[in-house]
Amino acid sequence: MIKVVKIGGNVVDNPELLRKFANDFASMPGMKVLIHGGGVMASQMQKSMGMTPVMVEGRRVTDEQTLKVVTMVYAGWCNKNITALLQGAGCNAIGLCGADGNVIRAAKRAPVMVESLGKEVDYGYVGDVSSESVNTSFIMTLLENGIIPVFNAINHDGNGNLLNTNADTIASSVATALSAVVETELIYCFEKDGVLYDKDDDTSVIPSIDRDRFAELKAEGRVADGMIPKLSNSFKAIDNGVARVIIKHAANLLNDKGTTLV
Repeated sequence: MIKVVKIGGNVVDNPELLRKFANDFASMPGMKVLIHGGGVMASQMQKSMGMTPVMVEGRRVTDEQTLKVVTMVYAGWCNKNITALLQGAGCNAIGLCGADGNVIRAAKRAPVMVESLGKEVDYGYVGDVSSESVNTSFIMTLLENGIIPVFNAINHDGNGNLLNTNADTIASSVATALSAVVETELIYCFEKDGVLYDKDDDTSVIPSIDRDRFAELKAEGRVADGMIPKLSNSFKAIDNGVARVIIKHAANLLNDKGTTLV
């Protein structure tokens, strides 16, 4: 089995938690792939430069200047810092964006209608990926040679353009693509113990969620913002061959605590 693990920006921005996670990830046996976010640090960088981050349903609207910032943050500091931590923990990792080795291509997103806003939104330099966008053979070559790929959220369109992609979507697409070759498990790690029924109560973890329950939680406003694409991508991955999806705290990587998607 290949385990595809995604860590969120709040983990990447927490040095102590990130170091523990890197040690735990390095100790996981078998083939594995890591995808990371970095949105918290990207927003901090934008603000420090006098820019205002614009988020719509958990996804960053990316103009030309924002693309430069997120590329510096995601493909630069975040990616190389994580890779160095994994190397220090004895994990032979290589940091990659989608343009490296043509491993992940993205298609520029067309303007879309956002129901919650009641209007069409142009996300700018944002790319959408699918399992067909993933160079599975390249990833398998790395894994079969004991090299662990660490992907950030920057991809390319094949025509010389970089695009910013939701990291949850990348994780889902990579897991789905690999599931055509070998059994694959997808693990989303962030700073909470799972999907919470009450966002203000860290003990209100929902043990399992199916599609009907997801629709109810959205209607009730129990899940919103970045949790929406995370859950949507989880169910899409299950529909397309991924054996299991778990959402959990980064500190619980090596145990079964969290929310399982069924």
